[in-house]
Amino acid sequence: MREAYLAIDFGGGSGRVIAGYEEAGQLQLDTVSRFPNRQVQLGGRIYWDFLALFEDMKQGIRAAVEKGYHIRSIGIDTWGVDFGLIDRNGRLLGNPVCYRDSRTEGVPERFFAHRDPQAHYAEAGTQVMAINTLFQLYAMQLEHDPQLVMAQRLLFMPDLFSYFLTGEANNEYSIASTSELMDIRTGRWNDALIEEMGLPRRIFGEIVMPGTCRGWVKAEVRAELGIRHEVPVVAVASHDTASAVYAVPAAAEDAATAFLSSGTWSLLGVLTDRPILCEEARLGGFTNEGGADGKICFLQNITGLWILQRLMAVWKEQGLCTDYDRLMADAEAADIASLIDVDDARLVSPADMAEAIADCCRSTGQQVPHTQGELVRCLLRSLAERYRKAIEGLNRLLPVPVQRLIIFGGGSQNRYLNRLTAEATGLRVETGPVEATAIGNILAQKQALTR
Repeated sequence: MREAYLAIDFGGGSGRVIAGYEEAGQLQLDTVSRFPNRQVQLGGRIYWDFLALFEDMKQGIRAAVEKGYHIRSIGIDTWGVDFGLIDRNGRLLGNPVCYRDSRTEGVPERFFAHRDPQAHYAEAGTQVMAINTLFQLYAMQLEHDPQLVMAQRLLFMPDLFSYFLTGEANNEYSIASTSELMDIRTGRWNDALIEEMGLPRRIFGEIVMPGTCRGWVKAEVRAELGIRHEVPVVAVASHDTASAVYAVPAAAEDAATAFLSSGTWSLLGVLTDRPILCEEARLGGFTNEGGADGKICFLQNITGLWILQRLMAVWKEQGLCTDYDRLMADAEAADIASLIDVDDARLVSPADMAEAIADCCRSTGQQVPHTQGELVRCLLRSLAERYRKAIEGLNRLLPVPVQRLIIFGGGSQNRYLNRLTAEATGLRVETGPVEATAIGNILAQKQALTR
């Protein structure tokens, strides 16, 4: 029986259960199961199907047991900001609402109508985005949502999965830092802000740090999954970006090295020892997120390959080409110079992504892309240009200018985008592991169990 750590990684489009084990002194990864993660529209809301995801996770753990793995521990990472609410009986009050839901449209403007953005940023250190937990909760207040009255605990997505495995309700540090409700200077909840907003303080639980035990898999869950020994659930850096960065040691060792986590979202930044909370950082759209080993991931959240993913989904329905290599070749051959703002609100969740891109081009007087190759070229050149601007913003705030960019995650396999990025930024571009998130997750578990 082979000992393994299980990394459970949930992304916006899919989830995976990955077993990590050592062989000949090297970490080996085995993707035991993979399952879809879909957004469900119901009653004017967009939800995540938490119940299905939890069952898929359990089946993945069971599959690892059936493959003969002796599970040493489990670590869970997900996307940020979204959450579920638990009542006083420990029951889930409703499926978590997806950050792409429209309920937070215009909410940040209402929140800051009578608040000082500069003073707020000096505490939260968070890039203001309508999707942030702060604005989701404020939207619930504005709607007088009864769930807030009934809630006993707020659990972010990785916290929620951990809770129903262990029965222990706590909030992991890196995921809590995406909420805009944590004081990044102290790593604790911003009680003054929570009180000012009139939110129930009881819903914000203990913040636990990466590398500590969150709890132990409940006996009834172990029996269901065929596990005959006690298994800890470790608090990894449970925001998937923080786990991915942890897998790239060069980002921590070299002040002139920036990272780019490339996937549905692009997260571009550097690791620092302390948060950067100056006014220029706020105006530049930078966020300070908690990382592993007490580090701060100082970065920008940039809309990434989500736009291409939506285009590909529609092209598949229409029976058009979805061969990735062919589309990249068509993009390289296309003759179009148009650029779009990839963070434009029109691209967040449009009914027709191709038309949304066309509308962005029309509104700025540029050539409208029509073919698949033109659309892909326009998008990828726009992403590279956005990365260039992010690097320029970093260089204005850092003591040492960025000289190297390490790209990891699924998007690191896009050689055309990597080349465009190198050309646009003038940096030495290198690629890190595609499975950076799972690797960082497993490394944090291993560190916790060997302390």
